[in-house]
Amino acid sequence: PDGTFRADATVTLVAGGHVTALVDTGGPWGHRRLLQLLADRGVSPRDVTHVVCTHGHSDHVGNLNLFPVATVLVGYDLSRGSGCYVPNGLAEGRPYVLHPGHLEVVATPGHTLSHVSLVARATSLGTVVVAGDLFEKEEDEEEWRRWSEDPARQERSRRRVMAMADVIVPGHGPPFRVIRE
Repeated sequence: PDGTFRADATVTLVAGGHVTALVDTGGPWGHRRLLQLLADRGVSPRDVTHVVCTHGHSDHVGNLNLFPVATVLVGYDLSRGSGCYVPNGLAEGRPYVLHPGHLEVVATPGHTLSHVSLVARATSLGTVVVAGDLFEKEEDEEEWRRWSEDPARQERSRRRVMAMADVIVPGHGPPFRVIRE
C-alpha cells in the first residue's frame, strides 16, 4: 500500500576467451550468494575482467566493490584501475567493444537515460542480449513503462534489441527466446 517492494537484479556471467564479464552485480544484500555462485563455477572476483552494470540502480550495482581489478562500466561511465575514467562513445550511440565480433555493450536508453545492454554474438544460442531493465521480464508489457524515465526511447531500444536478439536476459527474470512472426 505504501509503494514499498522488493527487487533484485538478474546477474549474468559471460565467460570464454580472454573476457570474463559480469553483467549487473545484484544488490549488496546478496554478496555472499554472488561470491558462492561464482566460486561454484570456478570464478574468483579477480578473474572477472569486466563488470557491466546496465544502469545505476542499487539492485544492479550493489556489489561493484567485490571486483577491484575489473574494468567497470556503469551506464555510460567507464573506469579502470583506481578511479581512472575512460572516454567512450556510448552516449553518441557507438558500441563499447569487449571482444571484437563477439561481445559489445550498446546504448539502450529509456529505463534510465544512460542504460546499456551487453550483446553476445555467435553463442550456441545465437545472439544473446543481456538487457537489464530494458526488459523487466518476459511479457512485461503491463509494467515496464511504470519504471521508465523515457518510455518513448525505451520503446525504440526494446524494438532494436528484439530485432537483433535470439535470446534476451531481462533485468528481473529468466532468459527468454525471441519469437519472430
